[in-house]
Order: sequence, then structure tokens, then C-alpha cells
Amino acid sequence: MTKNNFTEIDTQFMKRALELAAEGRFTTHPNPNVGCVIVDFSADTAGEIVGEGFHLRAGEAHAEVNALAEAGDRAKGATAYVTLEPCNHTGRTPPCVDALIKADVARVVVAMEDPFPKVAGAGVKRLKKAGIKVEMGLLEREAYAVSRGFFTQQKLKRPFVQLKMAASLDGRTALANGKSKWITERDARCDVQVGRAQAGAILTGAGTILADDPALNVRHTEFPNGVEYPGEPGMQQIRQPVRVIIDHRGEVQPSANVFKDGGPVWLIRTKASGMELPENAEEIIMDTGVTGRVDLTALLQLLAKRDIHTVWVEGGARLAGAMLTAELVDELIVYTAPKLMGDHGVGMFHLGQITSMDNVPVWEFSEITQVGVDVKMVLQKTAGFGLR
Repeated sequence: MTKNNFTEIDTQFMKRALELAAEGRFTTHPNPNVGCVIVDFSADTAGEIVGEGFHLRAGEAHAEVNALAEAGDRAKGATAYVTLEPCNHTGRTPPCVDALIKADVARVVVAMEDPFPKVAGAGVKRLKKAGIKVEMGLLEREAYAVSRGFFTQQKLKRPFVQLKMAASLDGRTALANGKSKWITERDARCDVQVGRAQAGAILTGAGTILADDPALNVRHTEFPNGVEYPGEPGMQQIRQPVRVIIDHRGEVQPSANVFKDGGPVWLIRTKASGMELPENAEEIIMDTGVTGRVDLTALLQLLAKRDIHTVWVEGGARLAGAMLTAELVDELIVYTAPKLMGDHGVGMFHLGQITSMDNVPVWEFSEITQVGVDVKMVLQKTAGFGLR
């Protein structure tokens, strides 16, 4: 059976598995977001969901195991819909393939093959060898989207990069005197918290730290209405993304707000500063070559090796322009306020001079929504699926 032969019922249950996968989007990093639905077709061709599960946190049970636990004996002869190929290796947890075989499911429908070398088709082979019918490719693009950072890290050896900017209607990110609080209103700033919470790291430059002294952390109490962080209210285990600060000259001081919540902070410097840093901080020295500055491509590769698969960039026009010029941005997110800040305000990007329209970078809108009084625009340089 090819993916073109899937039924509407199959699609319905895989959509539910994808919804479940997204439930772990704040907590699973560095693992992919995975959902699983166990469906019993023995009494009704429309099927009955007997078990659901998703992966919540690295080191904890995977989606298939959680769904099978809920299904119990009713998993026997059932169909499992999984958003990512079941693992066939022992990491922090036992192989999900073993759990599916032991439960004696009859059929497994998988959205995407796992690119992780220790899986990469081996899970499907094991299932088939055990006599389980396996079908691949249902809602593959949607499954990619729910774990795009994981796929990017595995295939491109760098994280998926999102560049967030907030600007006035005339494209300014600060007044001429440097003041920028606040360009956008509270609704947009709350929406940013959701973006931060899904990232493995938040990347910025020393200039932003020195100018604004931000915490750059996840504050789940500021999430928009209707968006909840997993866990019992008031008892959640908040996963703070690593704050990565490019600090060429060693200017960021240990007293900065970014260190105060205890979450990890990596200072990217070109030489050791000799500073006594807080326990949650690490100084990482990188070679610069002839430029005297950190190579952004090398930095992203370093982050990928450290299991960071999604980077949320919040910085000034210089860092934003450098990331765009190096073609390292996968998604551009711009919050536009209905304000005019004048010709002398600070622009969004330092891109250098472009002398031909043929050389103008072109982006595609993927989302335009109103967030309170502001407008959120999401743009992509390429479609992303297939990872070029």
C-alpha cells in the first residue's frame, strides 16, 4: 500500500497523533515531538481510540509506550498511528519497537522515517520482520513541521533558526537614542514567550544585553490565554532554553539579568575573559580567523553538536543582518506595531548595500495574523520540507 491509498479514517487518526505530538513542544527538546494513537477496528470499521500518548520529556517514556499503556490488552490486533518511526535502539529508554511487538499490534502507520542514524529504517524493518504490517508516509509534511528542528539538526548538522524582530510600521526597531521599550504591546510580547519556550537556545549579541539587560527566559505565566505549559499549574518543570550570547570583547558582566534565573547561559567569546562566572554560565572560546568575529556557521554547528536543534534569535540589526547575509535563517518572524518612529530610528537589518533588484533576498509569507493591536508575519526563505 502506498501513501496514496490511505483512507480518510487513517488521516483522521494521524491528525490526532500530530495534535498529541505538539503537546510536548515545550518540553521534549532535544528529542523530537512524537504522538501515537492506538485504534481498535475489531468491532467497528470506523475504529475506536483505545490509547493515546505523546513524548513529554527526554528520558521519559516515548509516545508509543504511553499509548500502549493506556490501551492495555486492547492493543492486541489494533493499529498504531505514529508521527515518527518507532525507535529500535536503547537510549535513555527501551526500544519502542519492542513494546509494539510485545503488545501484538497488527498494523503500524508511520508519518515519517526517523533520520537518526540508529533508527533510520531499522525500526520499520524490525516491525515487518515480526509480522506487523507497516505503512509509511501519511501526513509526512505535517509530521516534519511538528519536529522540524530535529530533522534540520539531523540532516543539515545545524539547528533550525528562527529570527524574531519587533518593528514599527516604518521598519524601525528603536529610536535614534536607542530606546525601544516597548514597540509592540503586551499581546505580542506574550506570543513571543511561546516561541521562546519551543526553542533549544535563544541567541543574542552582547549589544542587546548591554543595552536592555533582558532576562531572555521563558515566563510561562505570561503565555497567551488558551496556551498552557505542561504540568500541574504552579508545579510545572519549566525547561529554560540555553541563552547563547555572542560576546566578542568579553563585555557581558556576571551581574546581568540573563544569569539570574539559574538557567544555562553560554558566553561565546574569542578569548578567555578571566571573569568569575555564575555556576549556570559557561564561557566557550571560538576561533575567529581573519574577521576577528565569531563564525556564525561554525557557531550553529557547535550548537547542533551540543544537541540544540532549534535556535530563536533575538538581537539587534547587526546580528540579524549577519544571520540573513550568511543565509542561516530558516524562518523570519516580524511583529509590526501600528507606530511610526521616524527616519532617524534604527532599522531592522544591517545588510550592506544591494545594487541590483536581482540580488534582493525574497521571502515567502507563511502566516499573517493580528496579535492584539500588532501584526505578526511569519516568512520562510524556502519551503523547508526535504531540507534542500
